[in-house]
Amino acid sequence: MTSYPPQDLSGDWEFKILRSATGSFGRPMKLKKALDLEAKAGWTLVEKFDNQRIRLKRPVSARSGDGALGFDPYRTYVGLSEVRFALALVAIIFGTLLVIFAVLFNLAN
Repeated sequence: MTSYPPQDLSGDWEFKILRSATGSFGRPMKLKKALDLEAKAGWTLVEKFDNQRIRLKRPVSARSGDGALGFDPYRTYVGLSEVRFALALVAIIFGTLLVIFAVLFNLAN
């Protein structure tokens, strides 16, 4: 991980980590789309940890335009959150099992 330079820590910067439960930062177009939206709030890329996490920074002065953005500039997820992703996965698994049991039940009758 990249360390913060002294000018970032002594300046008026704020940082955040943006996550993707589906690893969408591994796809260049998805990463660009996320960074373009974040740029509207003044966020710039500091580093890409992996396909699921990126670190961003912006000057504290960028907060003044937050009200006109139409999205949460402090969001921490792109796409589904980890919880929603897990719930969707569980629903798909149970749905598949239900179909399998229904087919087996119909074959038995």
